[in-house]
Amino acid sequence: MTTTTTNTRLPLSAEETARRSADVRTISLIGLAHGTSHFFHLLLPPLFPHFIREFGLSYSEVGLLVTVFFVISGVGQALSGFLVDRTGARPILFAAIGCFFLASVLAGFAGGFGGLMAAAALAGLGNAPFHPVDFTILNKRVSSARLGHAFSVHGISGNLGWAVSPVFLIGLTEAFGSVRAAYAGTALLALAVMAILYLNRDALDDRQGSWGHEKAGAAAAPVEHPMAFLKLPSVWLCFSFFFFTTAALAAIQSFASPALSTLYGLPLGATAFVVTGYMLCGAAGMVLGGFLVNRSERLERQISLAMSGAAVLLLLAGIGWLPPVAAACAAAFAGFGTGIAGPSRDMLIKRASPPGATGRVYGTVYSGLDTGFAVAAPIFGALMDGGHPRGIFFGAAIALMLGVGAAGLVGVTRRR
Repeated sequence: MTTTTTNTRLPLSAEETARRSADVRTISLIGLAHGTSHFFHLLLPPLFPHFIREFGLSYSEVGLLVTVFFVISGVGQALSGFLVDRTGARPILFAAIGCFFLASVLAGFAGGFGGLMAAAALAGLGNAPFHPVDFTILNKRVSSARLGHAFSVHGISGNLGWAVSPVFLIGLTEAFGSVRAAYAGTALLALAVMAILYLNRDALDDRQGSWGHEKAGAAAAPVEHPMAFLKLPSVWLCFSFFFFTTAALAAIQSFASPALSTLYGLPLGATAFVVTGYMLCGAAGMVLGGFLVNRSERLERQISLAMSGAAVLLLLAGIGWLPPVAAACAAAFAGFGTGIAGPSRDMLIKRASPPGATGRVYGTVYSGLDTGFAVAAPIFGALMDGGHPRGIFFGAAIALMLGVGAAGLVGVTRRR
């Protein structure tokens, strides 16, 4: 008697192959768009030392530029969620990239605080619709099996955008000895991204969702008032979570470099790359978080453990017990903890969203991100002006722990 051993792993069907290919294409394009939006979050902050020196500005004044950016972005984000649900996401995405191009032009020709304020305002307007746009397209075009990984790539690309921006702007400024050269580079970058997205626009059409799992839920849902989602406690808890965690991020992004330089005597040119390290560690954390998110129902537990670890590292950086290089590494490695929490955070919001209200919910919840930046930047700037660099790290750690509390309450609310 002879026995034959067969491979039980069957080849993918043509339909599944096409589905996977379409998912990867959409995820990649949205990742590029999201990375671009985060790149332009830092259109101005990496060159704050230059503006302080050239225009005679204070830390509080440059912090106000961050506030203007995120106030406009936050209000616009909440409103753009309704617009995305009504008109579709794709045309709004192209308009947002166009705003980044114009903001680069204004920044390059700015002759003082007023010009920088105008550039910050226009960049904030461009940033406003990205999260409603991105998550609407992902939820409507990506199959359920790959949605967790889509959220992971979305978060990773954002962190990479943050990581690249300081290197790009500082590098071009030093290479050409001109801020205008740096902003000419960012303008060309915006045009290049616009061209790539336009050439692949069929993969971004949320009105022609390929697999329809989000549409199916919307079809089964009862018709409610467009503002009905605002009655859900989970929506406002998610908003609070974003507010607190982004306040921590604002401290690190804008002021960790000068704070470390003041506390430990490290060169400012070296500490500037702590932000890049924080973002790269965050991207690495999101890779792991993308695998964990599909294996857990208790997402708030993963968020709590990861962000608590990040808070401890920031406290160590601020206390002053570590050697200078170790303190800088601790601040950078804290990004790994916040990165792990990222995909779980986005899935938590999806589970809290009523069917058919994706744009509105993401717009409202992610406006907490903008609000956190807007409120925190001048506060942490004032701490630096007042000679309290330790407050940057202590305040960031406290904000992360408040975010942990908000995430825990979201989980409790959902289970009830």
